[in-house]
Amino acid sequence: MNPSAPLPVMAKEAAQAADVARLQLSLGDDAFAELGERLRHHPPRFVVTCARGSSDHAAVYGKYLIETTLGRAVASVGPSVASIYGAHALDLRDALFIAVSQSGRSPDLLKMTEAAKAGGALVVGFVNEPSAPLASLCDVSLPLGAGPEKSVAATKSYLLSGLAFLRLVAHWSADAKLREAVAAFPEALESARALDWWPALETLTNAQSLYVVGRGSGLGAALELALKLKETCRLHAEAFSAAEVLHGPLGLVRPGFPVIALGQEDGSAEGTRGVVRRMLELGADVRSVLPVPGAVPLPTVPGVPLALAPLCQVQSFYLAVHRLATARGLDPDAPAHLRKVTETV
Repeated sequence: MNPSAPLPVMAKEAAQAADVARLQLSLGDDAFAELGERLRHHPPRFVVTCARGSSDHAAVYGKYLIETTLGRAVASVGPSVASIYGAHALDLRDALFIAVSQSGRSPDLLKMTEAAKAGGALVVGFVNEPSAPLASLCDVSLPLGAGPEKSVAATKSYLLSGLAFLRLVAHWSADAKLREAVAAFPEALESARALDWWPALETLTNAQSLYVVGRGSGLGAALELALKLKETCRLHAEAFSAAEVLHGPLGLVRPGFPVIALGQEDGSAEGTRGVVRRMLELGADVRSVLPVPGAVPLPTVPGVPLALAPLCQVQSFYLAVHRLATARGLDPDAPAHLRKVTETV
């Protein structure tokens, strides 16, 4: 890539994430605090998320935060349950339903949100467009504050959806460490933005397929990386839990097979390292966030709160993946067959 060439819109928007995170934090804290207090006094029986694409990957991050911090089971519901299959009578009494969307306009998501409300759920929306129809359907609508996002590939809105889940869990749990992580988020993103993942990704220029692995709070990040590799680089990337990849998918790993391994230094770290070691034994070409001899290291922000590690890794990736797309002869701002707002039924 020509260093003097202008940055693609995707990269410019990804680089804005820290600034728009500060904007989100400057707005709506009372709404998050009120919602957190409401949930403490009237805890939901369970939590349901509803989203598609990058928004759904942010919801996977939120799922692990809620389950590990608050002990509430979280399930993802497909919007087609209401829009295609007409299930308007789901029993969601005393449940928390969280809809996540950039545009807030997809018909299937709107129908499922209506069904959730009719089913007795407390409906919360994380929506980037405050005037979107989804926002008006929610009992509590919390704007992401990412601002206009013109790139087809979502970047800053994904990171701010993750921040919204972190804020929700921090206020709901009243956990001081999570509140500190929220406050540290913009600075952590700035540090992650400065890290260079391109040397590790450059060797994927001629790749045909690869795995992205992660576990726990990092699984959503793995899903997000795989999606971006598909849509911007036309590279067949599959995301797996570091545990699930051992159940069948490992059979495809052979000498030279590319792998990106994400992770965070929590209870899942040693298991993920073990998976990386096994892949290296099979001859895989592994790039790893967690230090493992034989793997190409991916730089990470030192000392970052564990809850922020997956989001910081995605931020670093965003600032390199556009270069991989360009090296493969593609325009990261014009993915094939895609458009910015996808309205499914």
